[in-house]
Amino acid sequence: MNLQNAEFVVSAVSLEACPRDGLPQVAFAGKSNVGKSSVINRVLRRKNFARVGEAPGKTTHINYFRIDGKLYLVDLPGYGYARVSKAEKARWARLMEAYFASGQIDLGVMIVDARHKPTQNDVTMADWFLQSGKPFVVVANKLDKVKRSQLAGNLAQIRAALSLPEDVRVIPFSAEKGDGRDELVSILLVAARETES
Repeated sequence: MNLQNAEFVVSAVSLEACPRDGLPQVAFAGKSNVGKSSVINRVLRRKNFARVGEAPGKTTHINYFRIDGKLYLVDLPGYGYARVSKAEKARWARLMEAYFASGQIDLGVMIVDARHKPTQNDVTMADWFLQSGKPFVVVANKLDKVKRSQLAGNLAQIRAALSLPEDVRVIPFSAEKGDGRDELVSILLVAARETES
C-alpha cells in the first residue's frame, strides 16, 4: 500500500456525512495538543497533509482521508481543549459517541503524551475504544522529549491509568524524529489486509 497516495475526502459534521463504502476505517484520536496531526503526517510521510494547527483544537469535525483507495484514515476531533464553548464541546461529544456507536471503526489509534500521566479525558477515550470491541493501539507521542531512564516508568503509568488489557500495544513514538513509525504502519497494514480478506 502506498501511504503517500492520500487524499482528503470529507470533513463530516454528522454521522450521516461519514462514508460507508466498506473500506476499513482507522480512527485516530487524541487530546487537542498531543500532536495528532503530526503523527498522521509522519505515518503518511507527508509534511502538512493533516493540518497542524497553531492553536490546539483545530479538528472539530471527523476528517476522512482515503489512503491508496484501500482504507480510510479517520481524524477524530481533538478533545480536552479549554478555549471552546460548552455547546461546542457537547456537539463534539455527541458526534464522537455516535461515531463509536456506529461500529464503523476497524482499528483505533489513540495518541497520548509520553511525558505525562493520561488525563481523565484520555481515560474516557480509552474506554470508548475498549467498549467498541475493535482492536486499538496507544501511541505514546513526544518520545524525543522523554529521558531514556524515564521511558519504561512512563509507559507503565500510561498502561495502568488507561486500564489497558495485555493485548493493547503501547508504541513509543516520535512524530518529530520518526521513532515508532514502522511499528504503527505495520499494524495499519495488517488491519487493511484483514478487512480485505
